[in-house]
Amino acid sequence: MFSNKEPKKEKKKANPRTMERNVIAKNSTFKGDIVSEGDFRIDGILEGTLITKGRVIIGSEGVIKGTVESTNADIEGKFSGDLSVANTLTIKSTANISGDVSIGKLSIEPGASFNATCAMKGALKELNKSGNETKKRTEKTA
Repeated sequence: MFSNKEPKKEKKKANPRTMERNVIAKNSTFKGDIVSEGDFRIDGILEGTLITKGRVIIGSEGVIKGTVESTNADIEGKFSGDLSVANTLTIKSTANISGDVSIGKLSIEPGASFNATCAMKGALKELNKSGNETKKRTEKTA
C-alpha cells in the first residue's frame, strides 16, 4: 500500500515551439509591428512589420504593406515591401507581389503577379579567392 518509491517528476521540454495560429480577420486593419513564434494568417490588412518563426499565410483578400520575416510563407493575396522567407515561399495564382524578396525555395503557380527583385539564399556559390586573385610574381635579383 505504501511504498518508498517517489512519484515520477514531469520533464519539462526546453522551450517547445508554440503552434498557435494568429489571425488578422477580414475587414480588419492592423498598423504596427508584430513579433511572434506562432503562425499567422492575414485575411485583412497589415501595415507594418511581421516577424515570426512560423508560417505566414496571406489569404486571397489579405494585404500586407511592409516587412515580413518568416520561416515559410503562402501568399494568395497582395504583398508589397520586403519579404524574407528562410525556407519555402509558395505563391498562388491569385497573388500579387511587389518589392524585395529573399527566399530559400520558391514555388509560383501560373497566373501569379510577381514584380520583385528576388534573391535565393544558398543559390550563389562563394568564389574561391585564391583562384581569382592575380598571383604575385617574384623577381629574382642577381
